[in-house]
Amino acid sequence: MAASTRDACSFSEPQRIITTNLSLLWDVNFTERKLSGSVQLDLRILSDDVSYLVLDTSNLEIFSVCDETSGEKLAFHLAEPNKAIGTALHIKLPSRAQNKGAELRVRISYETSPSASALQWLKPSQTAGKKYPYLFSQCQAIHARSMVPCQDTPGVKVPYQAKVTVPMELVALMSAVGQGEEPCPTDASKKTYIFQQTVPIPSYLIAIVVGLLESRTIGPRSKVWSEKENIDQGAYEFAETEQMLQTAENLLGPYVWGQYDLLILPPSFPYGGMENPCLTFVTATLLAGDRSLANVVAHEISHSWTGNLVTNCSWEHFWLNEGFTVFAERKIAGRMHGEKQRHFEAIGGWKDLQNAVDRYGATHPFTHLIPSLKDVDPDDAFSSIPYEKGSTLLFYLETLVGNNDEFEAFLKSYINKFKYKSITTQQWKDYLYEYFHDQQSVFDVVDWDAWFFQPGMPPVKPDFDTTLSSCCSELCLRWCRSATCDLTSFTSDDLGSLTSKQVIEVLSQLLLEPPLSSEHIQAMEKTYRLGESGNAEVKFRWFRLCIRAGYEPVTQKALDFAVQWGRLKFTRPIFRDLFKFAVARDQAIATFKQHKDDMHPITAAMIGKDLQESQQPSQ
Repeated sequence: MAASTRDACSFSEPQRIITTNLSLLWDVNFTERKLSGSVQLDLRILSDDVSYLVLDTSNLEIFSVCDETSGEKLAFHLAEPNKAIGTALHIKLPSRAQNKGAELRVRISYETSPSASALQWLKPSQTAGKKYPYLFSQCQAIHARSMVPCQDTPGVKVPYQAKVTVPMELVALMSAVGQGEEPCPTDASKKTYIFQQTVPIPSYLIAIVVGLLESRTIGPRSKVWSEKENIDQGAYEFAETEQMLQTAENLLGPYVWGQYDLLILPPSFPYGGMENPCLTFVTATLLAGDRSLANVVAHEISHSWTGNLVTNCSWEHFWLNEGFTVFAERKIAGRMHGEKQRHFEAIGGWKDLQNAVDRYGATHPFTHLIPSLKDVDPDDAFSSIPYEKGSTLLFYLETLVGNNDEFEAFLKSYINKFKYKSITTQQWKDYLYEYFHDQQSVFDVVDWDAWFFQPGMPPVKPDFDTTLSSCCSELCLRWCRSATCDLTSFTSDDLGSLTSKQVIEVLSQLLLEPPLSSEHIQAMEKTYRLGESGNAEVKFRWFRLCIRAGYEPVTQKALDFAVQWGRLKFTRPIFRDLFKFAVARDQAIATFKQHKDDMHPITAAMIGKDLQESQQPSQ
């Protein structure tokens, strides 16, 4: 297996010249929907005869580039755009800084585009408070280049500082520790927030939010932030954060980031969570009222080690971030709620993996654990596969070692070995064999090539404990096997002893079975009232079951849900399902066109691609 660190999704050349520090000066302009200002890059030359610095950009307007030491203006030009990965910015280096060992500092003055893919600018009407605008970023995977010219690759990790000027009424937060605020010297209606991130991070973890925000303390190193309308609910929902942090530290080592805050974003946020250091972004869909969806917080906490501290060197090795994080997240669940709960969640993950493979097709290259992303926007390859296939591999390896404590000791050692670095899968595998040097033979049965480079489901399914899932399977089979005359035998007591996660598991299993009839769907809704659930995960699966059954009355409710919650996990499958549902297709297309301008740019782009594909004639 090749151990190359070349990032196919970046124009930058960090093997020749590398960024060592990044400083931002931004003015947040809600009227023009732009960030304007500059970035200062500290650079080190790593090889001889380096005449150009190459940076990643996307729809940025570059005004000037200068050598901060000499004040010299530096020549620059933008290359032809690449549809998948943006535009390379070439900066001519001064002659004194073209050979190995040289260091220099350049400042680039620029502004972002109103359509920057990393940024969503919300009108007051799109916020909970309805009075002030709101801005938030989402840079993973390669959207930081639309926010700042940089070496936009996870193979480069740097500390950063920022000064951000915003309207006086609003609060700015970043993926860094706040250093206070100061008056804006040129505009009394604004103020400037100061931030510092001392731990080196990749560009995709630079994050900003500006809005009418409040906070509540939920632990000795944690606050929850949101608009005031959600703040109390969020404080309740995420009250277990410190317990999760302590459990993660016990499993993975010291937490190096200082503060661990949570930000509840408006509904258009496209993901369940984003592990921005010091300030995890989470979707409002986690506010279930019973803490049943707080496992997403455990996932984002785990990223503080697996992803943020030890990072995949490129997006082809994304499983090193997400597979390890899912594995650690479920380890936390096992320690907090018992080992059977860890197995139960792994069973659910296996089903999510099967769904993803089925959607792509069992031979699709995006179902590889390590896919090729040459000339590919990594968002197009995004799915649960690196999460669940990667986590399953680690679960399998743990069973081969045969001792959970011993494998957990390896996990902590691995984090300590590679902390602050970006690595390849080969480096991880080499260390696995090095750590278990006296028992390498246990890995002789592993078909590494099949795990890494063959499509479809993994070559091995681990032996999961089914204690908590067997009752879910039994109820699923009852519904699948019941005739119309049997439907009155179901009662609300069927779900009475099940947890929210077990109800989700029942629905997930039903989604893997042949579609139910409309009569079954009507009986299920009358009995269980699933369409009235306050749990977004339940509601999402329920709507999908209804659509699969051809139950037309659910169409508007499903579309309302998909528009209300911009989380891609929910929105894309529902739109895809409705595009395939003949009687709902035109309504789905019209709804998307009506609301796409209010969606997050990533969400609108992904659904737009789905719609375009669905409209292509079959061959």
